[in-house]
Amino acid sequence: MSHPPKNTAELLERCYLIAGLTLGQVAEQYQLQLPANLQREKGSVGQLLELVLGASSGSKAQPDFPHLGIELKTIPVDRHGKPLESTYVCVAPLTDLAGLSWQESWVCRKLSAVLFVPVLAERSIPLAQRQIGTAFLWKPDTEQQALLQQDWEELMELIVLGGIDQIKGAHGKVLQLRPKAANSKALTSAVGAEGQPIQTLPRGFYLKASFTAALLAQQFGT
Repeated sequence: MSHPPKNTAELLERCYLIAGLTLGQVAEQYQLQLPANLQREKGSVGQLLELVLGASSGSKAQPDFPHLGIELKTIPVDRHGKPLESTYVCVAPLTDLAGLSWQESWVCRKLSAVLFVPVLAERSIPLAQRQIGTAFLWKPDTEQQALLQQDWEELMELIVLGGIDQIKGAHGKVLQLRPKAANSKALTSAVGAEGQPIQTLPRGFYLKASFTAALLAQQFGT
């Protein structure tokens, strides 16, 4: 396993060294085991890259590279460089929300600096043969920050006002809220339409695929 990179330049250098390699080649190089498939171990590609690049936060509530303030996100893409799905950001808080502001939110902190690693991940390609693309560091510009904040504030307002069950994936321009649970039995507390406590599926914030597609196009001119 790699030690944490000393600085951003060293982190990007590590990304450069694995760009173009397959997940199988990288796993072999670092003597790591790839799962047979991603049905049960959806986060395993991200975990492999965390180990190889020296991410050190584990599951703590901080960026993956805490000393650099950088979050790591893989983007599964097709052979045309288009994202195949939305990008998970973090779990959404559903209770004790009084006074929570965008600047203090976990979403804002997570997205202040992100290392995006595209991975060619069409279903027809076996996991070990999926290729790692060129990583890039992204920080939201003023316009992107404003869009993220607006979506977050609108979604959080719906949660606070007991409208969690009305929120669909189509809500939000760049950020969406979706159920995030291993199964339908994993329930958590939230506020109901009448202000009463209810049990519902945990929710997660995701960057919409159209938003990450625009970031990839901006970066690679596709």
